[in-house]
Amino acid sequence: MKILGIGNAIVDVICKVEDSYLSNNQLTKSTMKLVDEIEFKKLLSTLKIENTLSGGSVANSIVGLSQLGNEVGFIGKVSEDDLGQKYEDGLKKENVKFFYSKKKETLPTGTCLILITPDSERTMCTFLGTAGKINKNDVDIESVKSSEITFLEGYLWDEGEPKSAFDKAIENSNKVAMSLSDLFCVERHKPHFLDLVKNKLDISFSNEQEITSLIGAKNFEEVVSFAKQLEKITIITRGVKGSVAINKNDVIECEGKKNLKIVDLTGAGDLFAAGYLHGYLNNLTVKESLEKGTEMSAKIIQQIGARII
Repeated sequence: MKILGIGNAIVDVICKVEDSYLSNNQLTKSTMKLVDEIEFKKLLSTLKIENTLSGGSVANSIVGLSQLGNEVGFIGKVSEDDLGQKYEDGLKKENVKFFYSKKKETLPTGTCLILITPDSERTMCTFLGTAGKINKNDVDIESVKSSEITFLEGYLWDEGEPKSAFDKAIENSNKVAMSLSDLFCVERHKPHFLDLVKNKLDISFSNEQEITSLIGAKNFEEVVSFAKQLEKITIITRGVKGSVAINKNDVIECEGKKNLKIVDLTGAGDLFAAGYLHGYLNNLTVKESLEKGTEMSAKIIQQIGARII
């Protein structure tokens, strides 16, 4: 198998809102907030649902990799409920092997409210449900060992059971890639993420804001200097400025696509990672891999949702 993703198995509930909705509910645009089931239902009760899709950051990347013709798998914790079944069906439809045997859990399958404002930015409110209770017993060791790369997400990292799943996956992986996921995650887990980036990951993905926060950089030159010292692959997306791959003294840049009709930025980073990893796994050059990531990212932001249709 080319790549195995391990991440939060979350069903996305997509709604369009005005900026005033965010301020009225004390939500910070373009970030992810963890909420409990009561708050999730309260927020949802006032909204019109545009679409419901299987989601989760790494799962979106894995589906993108499958669509590009790679043999892929995914591990994520769902409950044996209606949303859990929909989630599994959504993966199977995209030829993703699901290495998790679902059963009735105390908590329901996780859901994420994706609020899209008129500027196409997305703000997320996530009720993790049982997804946040993943533990080392949920990690299928054979599927980890048989994959060229294990791809993890920062959203999944948390003290206790999720950390045990993370550690078990890393210990048994051939190579490890991870997305820092979100500024909220970086600031919440800064010492742990810094340790992962420095000592345990072969490839790290982040946007400029996330990596800058992680290392407390004053400018992008400091970010580049930090990444060069790692002697690992650091991939940074920079919005309209494009993307950069840094490995030792090699700094490869790629321009972003212009004149796009952007409708929803959900999944931009997820699909960028899919495109880059596709190139990496299939022996494309670094520049070609960045270009593939840019192409996939450009496709996803011109439609609603985080799965290319």
